[in-house]
Amino acid sequence: MQHDMLTREIGKSGIEASAIGLGTWAIGGWMWGGTDEAASIDAIRGSIDEGVSLIDTAPAYGQGVAEEIVGKAIEGRRDKVVLATKCGIVWHTQKGNHFFDVDGKPVHRYLGRESIIHEVEQSLRRLKTDRIDHYITHWQDPTTPIDETMEALERLKKDGKIRSIGASNTSPEDLKAYVAAGQLDAIQEEYSMAKRDLETTLVPLARENGISILSYSSLALGLLSGKMTVDRTFDGDDQRRDNPRFSTANRQKVAELMNVIEPVAGAHGATLAQVVIAWTLQQPGITFSLCGARNPDQARENAAAGRIRLADDDLRTIDRAVADHLGDLDG
Repeated sequence: MQHDMLTREIGKSGIEASAIGLGTWAIGGWMWGGTDEAASIDAIRGSIDEGVSLIDTAPAYGQGVAEEIVGKAIEGRRDKVVLATKCGIVWHTQKGNHFFDVDGKPVHRYLGRESIIHEVEQSLRRLKTDRIDHYITHWQDPTTPIDETMEALERLKKDGKIRSIGASNTSPEDLKAYVAAGQLDAIQEEYSMAKRDLETTLVPLARENGISILSYSSLALGLLSGKMTVDRTFDGDDQRRDNPRFSTANRQKVAELMNVIEPVAGAHGATLAQVVIAWTLQQPGITFSLCGARNPDQARENAAAGRIRLADDDLRTIDRAVADHLGDLDG
């Protein structure tokens, strides 16, 4: 039975978006081996055609590249899109803490008032739009009080430049400070079957305060894609090559989990990855799942996961298998 795309509200903002979001980190090319602009634009438009309204990007993805590509892709379709972008990873100032270097240039984490006001204008220009639906602090900046950051964001909201506020890569302490400082509608955090610590750290706080969770890496960089063979090798600068999470032992455990998911996928006429994403969206407190796509086929596959509703029996079967096989992953 085919359902419509699942939609949910972003916190208390009144903004409804598709539960499947398109994440554009890979589209920026940064850490993903370059980018193909035409294929990326097709992936974004393909996602929108499939009912994915939530598009998540950031200035840091290719230092403006992903935002510019998103801007081109959504021209003429802006009203079909719930546009999320971020602030706080900067290269126009040396304030805040040094984070990393790109091509020998320092990049800092900084969420000071004047910096956010500067960043939002740059993002609006690159995205070719007059408003950002969901504006997120990308990484937290211990050198700026959250009160100051929130004051700037609330001002932008009053001015109509942004419509809701989010924070990413937060600690429970950060989250409490945001809640005390104003209306935070969502947090964006890593969460998957293979990485569930959020359930005890941030999920209870988020649920208590009506805050949505936009989860990223639901397929754990491909570990849970259903295509990750035990004998696969990684080479060159592939970030998975030396990652303990991709150890042979882990891939063996994942293979055993996939054996359990296979009949569920068959019953739903779905791929393994689609069932993994659908399971993620049915976990308490997990509101949205951001999935990367670099071409229209990937976009279609991701979108279809938002039309699956797993029955309680399916969920129980998968929960048990996740506990059995992924309870003690390395790394």
